[in-house]
Amino acid sequence: MLLSQSQANTQLSGPAKISLKPIPVFIAAWALAGFGAVIGSVLGSAAGKPGLLAGAVVGGVLGVGAAVVVLTKLQWLSPTDRRGAFVGGIVGFAVAAPIAVTNLRTPVTPVLICGLAGVGLLLGVGVARGWRRGS
Repeated sequence: MLLSQSQANTQLSGPAKISLKPIPVFIAAWALAGFGAVIGSVLGSAAGKPGLLAGAVVGGVLGVGAAVVVLTKLQWLSPTDRRGAFVGGIVGFAVAAPIAVTNLRTPVTPVLICGLAGVGLLLGVGVARGWRRGS
């Protein structure tokens, strides 16, 4: 039996039958991780360059967490997918952070690279769903 993508998403999202909305999820995770990193770096800048970088990382992780909460409240992300989304988003942001730091001379690269948090979030959902299906 072949299922369409929306049917497959609905079946995998658990008892609540919430379908994953990948484009809005990607954009929200990208925006909130980036916003969190900017706010964190502004707050951490009082402690110098190490504080600026630490604040950006902490802010980005909090932004990923906020994205997961907001997406779940909007029912764009199933509650059963939260853990995988959070871990994947953090991994994506962890990949993005060193790239953004080495390319601070251009404002476009750090903004675009925050999209890796959205990619990681979606990949985390996919991996978590695969593990749930396999067990």
